[in-house]
Amino acid sequence: MRLLIVGTLKGQLTTATKIAMENGATVTHAEDLDQAMRVLRGGKGADLLLVDVALDIRDLVMRLEAEHIHAPIVACGITNDARAAVAAIHAGAKEYIPLPPDPELIAAVLAAVANDSRELVYRDEAMAKVIKLAQQIAGSDASVMITGESGTGKEVLARYVHTRSARAKRPFISINCAAIPEHLLESELFGHEKGAFTGAIARRIGKFEEATGGTLLLDEISEMDVRLQSKLLRAIQERVIDRVGGTKPVPVDIRIIATSNRNLVDAVREGTFREDLLFRLNVVNLKIPPLRERPLDILELAQHFVKKYAEANGVPVRPISAEARRVLSSNRWQGNVRELENTMHRAVLMAQGDEIGPDAILTPDGDRLDLAKTVPAVAHATMAAEQVTRALVGRTVADVERDLILETLKHCLGNRTHAANILGISIRTLRNKLNEYSDGGIPIPPAGTPGEYPRMPMVGA
Repeated sequence: MRLLIVGTLKGQLTTATKIAMENGATVTHAEDLDQAMRVLRGGKGADLLLVDVALDIRDLVMRLEAEHIHAPIVACGITNDARAAVAAIHAGAKEYIPLPPDPELIAAVLAAVANDSRELVYRDEAMAKVIKLAQQIAGSDASVMITGESGTGKEVLARYVHTRSARAKRPFISINCAAIPEHLLESELFGHEKGAFTGAIARRIGKFEEATGGTLLLDEISEMDVRLQSKLLRAIQERVIDRVGGTKPVPVDIRIIATSNRNLVDAVREGTFREDLLFRLNVVNLKIPPLRERPLDILELAQHFVKKYAEANGVPVRPISAEARRVLSSNRWQGNVRELENTMHRAVLMAQGDEIGPDAILTPDGDRLDLAKTVPAVAHATMAAEQVTRALVGRTVADVERDLILETLKHCLGNRTHAANILGISIRTLRNKLNEYSDGGIPIPPAGTPGEYPRMPMVGA
């Protein structure tokens, strides 16, 4: 994680620097905004700017926007002045930190930026195969193409590969080829010299040079113009780039990871993507299945997001009810993990009672997800059945039985008696199974209180 500290603050930021470095950050200093801009243009880059609140933060925000430099700003000051903090936030800062700095607060801010809430969470075998391949090739310098529908987590996987490579301690630089206008993308990638075009007020180092020694992620590369693809091909082949307006080539040392939500073979046939570039990028293809084809990941991710957003909003972490689980499992998730995350964020905020029930699983406009008119109920049921069947194929009976017993026990909060009743087995059989799993090193939910659930009615009562 790269931290740029802007300002002096009578030595107070020296303490912040020490704390940041202890938390694994690479720290660069700039005394004022002009020097900060020179640092950012010069290729060192920054994942976070820690800026003296006495400086003109609004001016800094405008300068960054004018030169298409993207980095969050955290303001800091030697007094806990509420007015100064509010002004800094209004000017464009993401947060305000009073100085002298609290070590835990600085560490939390750095962790938030470094992790960026992009944890790799999976359980389904379909995703496990992709992760295994990613682990096998992470240590090489081979170019990687990551494909999959929008929202499946392509950038998350790209960072996963980077952090397990020999380049892990060097920069991970990402650029979205679809989000930057065509006439600016070349400059963003390769940089430019002063006066190369209108608005080029100073030399600017591009993403290729900024990523030297590390990894460059070309997100949604299928959206790149064919003309620029030829220049990219040369950069990958010869490991040199030409800045816009430059007169001599600049050597670079990077690993390329590219992503696409389109079929690039079809794009080659249509003439919108160069075949030779595809061959260069597609040394290894990591194809992420859509969430609807990873049924076990749906509930695993849902629980992860519940915990995440409950903590973020200061509310209790509620379990997901059985009915809500059925709703989640039967949805198509056209937006994949991104859609599921938003849904669970809403659920955390809307849930009432001790559980997250189906009434809290809502669409963005407030309708219950299982009652939404976008997909007929029959289609929901058919799809749910297909997902269950797909999850069982290829697994042993013993594995399926184990998962069923443990999931039922989790649902019952560890209550052995209640779980045995639901499973239709004796409590003795259940305990024997749990002892067997425990001996095999499998974690077992702790025993719950017998009175937590109502007793099952006796037959004939």
